Amino acid sequence: MIDSSGTEPANPRTDESSELAPIPAAERITSLDVLRGFAVLGILWMNIITFGLPYWAYDDPTVYGGATGANLAAWLWSGVLVEGKMRAIFSMLFGASLVLITSRAEARGAAADIADIYLRRSLWLAVFGLVHAYFFWSGDILFYFGVVGLGLYPFRRLGPRALIILGLLVLSTGAPRAMLETHRLVDLRSQAQAAEVAAAAGQTLTEEQRDARKSWAEEREWIEPNAEEVAKEVEKYRGSYLEILGARAEYVLLGHTIYFYTWMLFDVLGMMLIGMGLMKLGALSSQMSLRAYAWLVAAGLAVCVPITWLVCQRAMTSGFELAQDFLRDSVYDLTRLAGALGYIGLVMLVCRTGALPRLSARLAAAGQMALTNYLLQTLICSTLFYGYGFGWFGHLERHQILLVAVAIWIFQLWLSPLWLRHFRFGPMEWVWRSLTYWKRQPFRQRAATELAP
Repeated sequence: MIDSSGTEPANPRTDESSELAPIPAAERITSLDVLRGFAVLGILWMNIITFGLPYWAYDDPTVYGGATGANLAAWLWSGVLVEGKMRAIFSMLFGASLVLITSRAEARGAAADIADIYLRRSLWLAVFGLVHAYFFWSGDILFYFGVVGLGLYPFRRLGPRALIILGLLVLSTGAPRAMLETHRLVDLRSQAQAAEVAAAAGQTLTEEQRDARKSWAEEREWIEPNAEEVAKEVEKYRGSYLEILGARAEYVLLGHTIYFYTWMLFDVLGMMLIGMGLMKLGALSSQMSLRAYAWLVAAGLAVCVPITWLVCQRAMTSGFELAQDFLRDSVYDLTRLAGALGYIGLVMLVCRTGALPRLSARLAAAGQMALTNYLLQTLICSTLFYGYGFGWFGHLERHQILLVAVAIWIFQLWLSPLWLRHFRFGPMEWVWRSLTYWKRQPFRQRAATELAP
């Protein structure tokens, strides 16, 4: 069992109760909490754009929110430094939690019961994700974590090298699929353009040419909307709760079906397996050397930043043309994995050296309440931006929306340690753990102390 300092005792306590329960505060791994806090705040930087602007503006700043000056710079640097990296870290941490939970249960002599606990934990997370996605925000990630996590348990006994290699193999399926899709779109565009030229010349179009024009128009309508479609989206999210509920359901249904089986399954599973391997290596519990973490930072960012920068520059030069977006996807997993590893190395360096102790303590508190903070971000943003709240949707420019994210960071870094002075868990963590262990957990710090042996 790994203790809060990131080391593993040679002789686990034999007099400890074998009854499974949430990890006590004294046994938490601080570096994991700091990393989780870093990720939950960082992920808001990208998520808040989908709260404040139409769906298509996330990838294409020309759609809405400004595409020049500070707004274009915000899109560029967000894409280079943040996009996908925080979600990758979250996926890795979920995989790491499986290693932590099972190793702790085995140390307590309760290995026979841990499968039931772990599967119930994943199922409830998927339920939380369904509620979150349909009733609050379509960009939910919890459902995917819960569903993919259900299939993760059989891999727990693999060695770290096997887990990392398997994770990389799963992720590697994304590049060829993206390349094939890019080739399809480029070819379809060429056929449609040829058909347009023929039509302009007064020629009678063949059935194949008519199909190409229609298919290309449908592709562009979904990914490159016209002004009318964008205006409809803005109007919906400035409307009532029921109007927004209907609009959101369309995106959620697509995300939980086609999007899940073609992309998110491989995305999440690959990162989770890598996270399991990194946990077994001690990389996420600050057990590696300072030199190793420094190399991780240097190598990760050296791969991530230049390649992503070139991809973003190419998208800008092409005017955010549809096929360029899919070309970006061919290197997406490589760059975001590299970036995530670079950030992991940076956070572990901070934890190992004791630098920034006050910020680290607040990040650790935010990490202990990651589920609560993640859902709280949705409540705050939906209240600020949607029509049933303050109705800011579509009124702020991209860089102004990011300033709102910074304000939420400050609030959550203040609130999290204050809450944990009085309560053992964040409110949603308490609900999740009580349902997972099928037993009401002590909530207030005083109650937890009184129940302790």
